[in-house]
Amino acid sequence: MSRWLWPLRARLGYWLARRLFHWPAALRQPRLWQWMQGQYGRMANLGDVPAQSFYGHILLFRGQGLGAREEGLRLLRLAANGGDGKAAYQLGVQALQADTRQAADAMHAVRWWEMALAAGHPLAARRLSQLYREGAPGLEADAQAAERYAGMADSGR
Repeated sequence: MSRWLWPLRARLGYWLARRLFHWPAALRQPRLWQWMQGQYGRMANLGDVPAQSFYGHILLFRGQGLGAREEGLRLLRLAANGGDGKAAYQLGVQALQADTRQAADAMHAVRWWEMALAAGHPLAARRLSQLYREGAPGLEADAQAAERYAGMADSGR
């Protein structure tokens, strides 16, 4: 197929799969769900930031196994670096969740939440304020920073 037909086909498939995502009956059909995930993955691989964020969240929360979780985090990192505030916020949340493979890292959470704040995510300033108020592993409490972020949260930015 020509160079312009593949991306068009990917966009149409992605559009249909996103519409079907809102139909519970479609999500219960294993073959249809597999096709839908293929459409999400294809669009994410084409570099579409909203698709990377959407599919990253799906893999992180609905994916099965460690491989799906890791791929979800990879897609969320791509989306966050592309300017998606929701993806950056979720990466900050994940950075504070320790597991058997890595410890909680507050500095990474700060970095992701500051990126989310710059992208306009409504909860990022509130979480940064809370994190600086209480402190966390690898981050000392800082009352001035906590108040600065609390002011941003109260003002809506």
